[in-house]
Amino acid sequence: MNNIEFFVGDITKIKVDAIVNAANSSLLGGGGVDGAIHRAAGVRLLEECRRLGGCRTGEAKITNGYNLPAKYVIHTVGPIYSGAESDETDLYNCYYNSLLLAKENDVHSIAFPGISTGVYGYPKEAAAKIALRSITTWLSDNSGYDMKITIVNFSQHDYEIYQSVIGK
Repeated sequence: MNNIEFFVGDITKIKVDAIVNAANSSLLGGGGVDGAIHRAAGVRLLEECRRLGGCRTGEAKITNGYNLPAKYVIHTVGPIYSGAESDETDLYNCYYNSLLLAKENDVHSIAFPGISTGVYGYPKEAAAKIALRSITTWLSDNSGYDMKITIVNFSQHDYEIYQSVIGK
């Protein structure tokens, strides 16, 4: 059964098949959710990421979850917000390509953070609209595949933005 849930809290604590990392292009850790995931997963995540050769904006790569409750981490690189039309396409692709990679690896539950909404500066309401459009399109395109999607909001304010977008 396909569904989308919302959760306020720490993505590194969620028990799902895969969590998505809002990574930088090196995949070698950074600030925000990326740093939190690397710290929680442990040094073996960094070692595996070093072998992946980075990741381009909008694409996704998968690693083991190591010390996380999730079996896998799917790393995707969101756009640094500039207002260009390509920002929307790249952000859409982050969600869609992460879900494609999840399906290829028999993942049936996945948790997403707000991609590009931290230091990359993507306006949160616009990012929420793109995330939901990408996710619902993927669910429609893959209606025969069971996938439970959790959108993890770091704060109550972020949760309220998603609820507002859904309400519109």
